[in-house]
Amino acid sequence: MLAVRSLVCRPYTFLLKPAAQTGAVGFIHTSAKFSSAKVAVVLSGCGVYDGTEIHEASAILVHLSRGGAEVQMYAPDMAQMHVIDHSKGQPSEESRNVLAESARIARGNITDLAKLSATNHDAVIFPGGFGAAKNLSTFAVDGSDCAVNKEVERVLKDFHKAGKPIGLCCISPVLAAKVLPGVEVTVGHEEEEGGKWPYAGTAQAITALGAKHKVKDVTEAHVDPKNKVVTSPAFMCDTALHLIFDGIGSMVRDILKLTGK
Repeated sequence: MLAVRSLVCRPYTFLLKPAAQTGAVGFIHTSAKFSSAKVAVVLSGCGVYDGTEIHEASAILVHLSRGGAEVQMYAPDMAQMHVIDHSKGQPSEESRNVLAESARIARGNITDLAKLSATNHDAVIFPGGFGAAKNLSTFAVDGSDCAVNKEVERVLKDFHKAGKPIGLCCISPVLAAKVLPGVEVTVGHEEEEGGKWPYAGTAQAITALGAKHKVKDVTEAHVDPKNKVVTSPAFMCDTALHLIFDGIGSMVRDILKLTGK
């Protein structure tokens, strides 16, 4: 368990500061069928400040459902970096397991990330939330010197090698930036613009990692056709929820198109 005072002196402390409150949303189902793609969704806990951003995960699941995709959720079986009391935006003196917490979003239907094989899926998507920077990697503490969880790195490399689409939103594009040299991603704009883009400094870190950052608005997704990597800013922007959902929808639709299913 890490105390906040041990983190605030590090270069990427802006990723440790609470930005907005979130609430859980359940699955939304539809009978519409347009795709036969099998998509893996990788979670990093439950809650924006120490795990998966719940609204982003729900938006991804809704758009995949609407597109007719078959979804299986995964998470690493490991301890969280730390636990945040979301009502106070402060660390809590307790420990939680990433897989067990992710099961809250998955309604119990979750599998250990170690069992995820690119052979069994047509695409993989990583929602954002600080869990991507704290549990799936050490980006929140180490910035461009970060390490990526070994299973996350394996999954990214396996899907990339197989030529299968990889989707990442919010802060999670840093995972691809670290693992896939020269990849093109977006986390939105590169300036804070009066607080509208509070985590704009991430764009510079992505460049430092050897990736290429592309400026996009919150309702847009960026497609790197060479690497089949699709990214969207999501909550990197402080804006209306429906605009964030629209951007995630663009990302999901582009991913499903790339599967060819």
